[in-house]
Amino acid sequence: MKAVLVVAGLGLLLAGCGETTLARPATPTMVVRPPQPTSGLERVIGQNAAGLTQLFGSANADVREGTARKLQFQGSFCVLDTYLYPGKNGGEPTVTYVDARQPDGSPIDRASCVAALARRGGGK
Repeated sequence: MKAVLVVAGLGLLLAGCGETTLARPATPTMVVRPPQPTSGLERVIGQNAAGLTQLFGSANADVREGTARKLQFQGSFCVLDTYLYPGKNGGEPTVTYVDARQPDGSPIDRASCVAALARRGGGK
């Protein structure tokens, strides 16, 4: 009986030495967003804070974090967030990205928001 237990135990032990599949770490996936169209944003991208104020009027919010700055402009039609960052040589911050939404948070076309706010601010 002991010999059977030893043989059975060795069998189980050897079964554990067979080929095993170890879980491989998940390969990180990179989410690539398609570039957002900038058509209609020419009046905003590349502008400095003074240019935005001239186009839209006074900002409703001015948030600074380090060298970055966000100027937010609001109207009854939409809310526009403009993100200004200094140039490569530390020049004056200019708009590099724009985000827009309706006042209730629903998505809206960025160029439409720029156009509506420019009319409100008397922009050119």
